[in-house]
Amino acid sequence: MSFYQRLQQDTATEREYLLSAPIIAACQRGDISLNQYIAFLTQAYHHVRHTVPLLMAAGARLPDSHEWVRGALAEYIDEEYGHQEWILNDIRACNGDAEAVRHGQPCRNIELMVAFLYHQIDRHNPMALFGMVQVLEGTSVAIALTVAEQLQQGLRLPEQAMSYLSSHGALDQEHLRFFEGLMDQVTEPTDQNAILHAARVVYRLYGDMLCGLEGHDGAE
Repeated sequence: MSFYQRLQQDTATEREYLLSAPIIAACQRGDISLNQYIAFLTQAYHHVRHTVPLLMAAGARLPDSHEWVRGALAEYIDEEYGHQEWILNDIRACNGDAEAVRHGQPCRNIELMVAFLYHQIDRHNPMALFGMVQVLEGTSVAIALTVAEQLQQGLRLPEQAMSYLSSHGALDQEHLRFFEGLMDQVTEPTDQNAILHAARVVYRLYGDMLCGLEGHDGAE
């Protein structure tokens, strides 16, 4: 079994927890409010704005033996730079207050998720960052394109309000193929365990965030 296959198998329970969040089924039915969509974009902003800093931090912490990983992180940085601004533009297109989001605070689960990743990079093993990649890109490929289409129809939103979800469904299909090849080169047990542990934690925290969106069901 390749490490990528093991990563899928050993995080199946946590992945199912995330995918069972009621908001995902509601999105697929087109049955959510504008408030809920803006609440999702708000939390997306607060973790996406850390993507490039996390990638940079991990790259700086890698030993010379992992130069091949540093090159992959450089590619990710080039791909991911500035995506938080796409999210703020989507919020503006929904008549939301993008600047309030920019200067606001994330929910507790996203705050803990980001802090956990920095801690893993700084104090344990920078390879843990790939646990986050496993969760966010895998989830994006699984649901983003379908959810974006249903949301746009259900909320009657312009395309300018869907740039983050619409772009990431297709973009992350390419990323996931790259990620699979990269993970199959990870042979050190300590690196594999760090990635597995981080993926399990991030699945749970991100899933908790999605479950919390049920409380933002007021209509606008």
